[in-house]
This record gives sequence, C-alpha cells and structure tokens, in this order.
Amino acid sequence: MGMSVTISAAAAEDAEQIFKLQYLAFQREAELYGNYLIQPLTQSLDSLKGELATDTVLVARLGDEIVGTVRGNVDEDGTGKIAKLCVHPRLQGHGLGARLLRAVEEALASPGNTTRFRLHTGHKSESNLRLYRKAGYVKVGGRTASDGVQLVILEKEAKDPTDFTVSA
Repeated sequence: MGMSVTISAAAAEDAEQIFKLQYLAFQREAELYGNYLIQPLTQSLDSLKGELATDTVLVARLGDEIVGTVRGNVDEDGTGKIAKLCVHPRLQGHGLGARLLRAVEEALASPGNTTRFRLHTGHKSESNLRLYRKAGYVKVGGRTASDGVQLVILEKEAKDPTDFTVSA
C-alpha cells in the first residue's frame, strides 16, 4: 500500500528541501524557454527563507519528502498573489498541482478580505496554462519578466469561504 501525499504549512526547517525541489522542478521551464536565469532558479536560499517568514508557504509531503510547494500572500487591495507552484517531476500529471493550488487559495482566502487571486506563468507553459484555466483563471494581461520570459497574467475572483453553494 502506497503512502498518501499530505499538504500542510511549511516550517522554517523545510527551506532547504523547498529550495532543492524548486530548482529541480523548474528545470523543465528553463529548458522550454532556453533560459536558465529564470527567477525560481536564481533565487537565493536566504530569499526563500524570507518568504517562509512572511508569506503563506505550503508543502506537499510524501512521507518525509517534500514533493510539491506553493506560496502566496494577500496585498493591501485584497489580491491573493500565488507564486512558484511546483511539483516534483516524477509526480507531475497526477493532480497534485491542482491540490496545491486549491489549498493555497483556501489559505489566502481564510482572513476573508481576499477579493481575487492572481498568478502568472510563461506564455509557452501549456500544462500550467491548462491547469490554471481548469481552475477558473482567465488571462488578464501579460508582461516581460526581468529574465526576458513573456508571462501571462491570470486572475479569478475569490469566492466567499462561507458560501457553500454547490452546483450539480
């Protein structure tokens, strides 16, 4: 019988595992763009530790191994900004990214002042774009990142966490 993947808040001592996973998981993106200077690959461990201290950072664990992560924060306008969603390459395509996305949305919405969620991905990242569209995100714009990659900016409205309306 296999172990199940659990999602929980990251702890400070998870920083090195998150750092290594992020570097591994974003290799495919770097290859896709022919650019190994994308921010997830050049981020320092100290910068990541800073995000752990200030942002909502979730991890997916398979036993003791971190196999997925995502982070986010809510700005003063009520926008939940989601970033650096990544899943270990051997577990991609099994719904873990969607689970992490839902979990971070729930975590960011829980204070009740979140009006929308925003995230971005590279314009060539079809699997990411498919995941985000399936989760209800729509393109609202684009920009060029400092590393030269063309980004697609996507948003969706945050639902009231007390709204239990179910559609059939």
